[in-house]
Amino acid sequence: MDDAKIFTMVIPLTLPKILAACCVALAVAAAVSPTAAATTAAVDYREFRMPRAFGAGLTDGLLPGRNGLRIARPAGTVEHTEPGLGTTRRYEYATWTSPEHRPGFAATQLVASWNAQTPPGTWLQVEMRPRAGERWYSLGRWASGDGDIQRTSVPGQSGAAGMVDVDTFIAAQGLTGYRLRVTLYRLAGTDASPTLTMVGAMTSAVPDRFTVPASAPGPARGIELPVPRYSQNTHVGQYPQYGGGGEAWCSPTSTEMVVEYWGRGPSQADLAWVDPAYADPSVDHAARHTYDHAYDGTGNWPFNTAYAATFGLSAHVTRLRSMAELESHIAAGVPVITSQSFRADELDGAGYGTAGHLMVVVGFTPEGDVIANDPASPDNAAVRRVYDRAQFETIWLRTKRHTASGAVAGAPGGIAYIIRPARR
Repeated sequence: MDDAKIFTMVIPLTLPKILAACCVALAVAAAVSPTAAATTAAVDYREFRMPRAFGAGLTDGLLPGRNGLRIARPAGTVEHTEPGLGTTRRYEYATWTSPEHRPGFAATQLVASWNAQTPPGTWLQVEMRPRAGERWYSLGRWASGDGDIQRTSVPGQSGAAGMVDVDTFIAAQGLTGYRLRVTLYRLAGTDASPTLTMVGAMTSAVPDRFTVPASAPGPARGIELPVPRYSQNTHVGQYPQYGGGGEAWCSPTSTEMVVEYWGRGPSQADLAWVDPAYADPSVDHAARHTYDHAYDGTGNWPFNTAYAATFGLSAHVTRLRSMAELESHIAAGVPVITSQSFRADELDGAGYGTAGHLMVVVGFTPEGDVIANDPASPDNAAVRRVYDRAQFETIWLRTKRHTASGAVAGAPGGIAYIIRPARR
């Protein structure tokens, strides 16, 4: 299990209308009956894929290359200090700012995603500005390695429009539009550059709910994808500087399983730093390269999908509204990483309770129950689990739950990582 996150949900005042898809925007909102409206989530995912989206935004110092945006003529220089590394260095930078995107409803949360390559001496920052907002909010300073900056979310950000909770912007009032800005950095005087392939964001408004109606099995019945099985508990006590060690690595363990399902992953040279006595060193590698220094954990959602994308995959964080949407991915051959929280008595066969945990849905039984690779298992052989469909549906899609003490706590509301081969 990983570090728990606190989720804040607000019931939308009106139902969103269906929006026409634009470029690679995905609007998943629909008109429904008054009864169904009580549990329907409004979710919009909009991404800008480079280099074809280059002209849609405002650029300063970047040019499109074959694989994405790169620094051409820097917009300026900045001196950046990394206290944890004991370095102060001068960097050149350039920016790309998206056009304003309006999801078509008043969103309560936003989570950004990005896919990029950051060779040594480079890094990037992703920011979001609410429509008519008073400021830019940083959603992460990121590099695939850890020799130039300490990869980190940025705590202490709040304003009239809302606040940032690790990787999630929580709107003070309805978020009706936003812009994204990506700043690429390189050591001054060098020719190196990050390459930005994609930046996007998921916005959502999910009604407060403790339960969701059970759904009928769909097209993924009887499908099980051959996803590698890794247990985080194989790594208990390893590299505690990365969020406490393997017992807290559910997110990178899940991410690594899916990366390797697609035939990708770190090379033997990449893994040379891992103690050769450790089994499954790629999990240790994923934990190191998803670690968020401010959050002090490996459960930063976009850091996990950004890690997956360093292997040439397309990866983003979104919310799915239903089990039917999850099944559509499985039917297409795409495993889905889901976030859930539950008491031990709410998920038969799990044997534990958690305030926040990631696992990989790899298929469905012929009866429609969920087949999951659950990293919170004693060893790799025990990772495959079958969970009751209705129980899983509730613990994944709800936004509120009762803890063992009877208190009310937040829940993920359908969070998912979608990782698949890159579209060309």
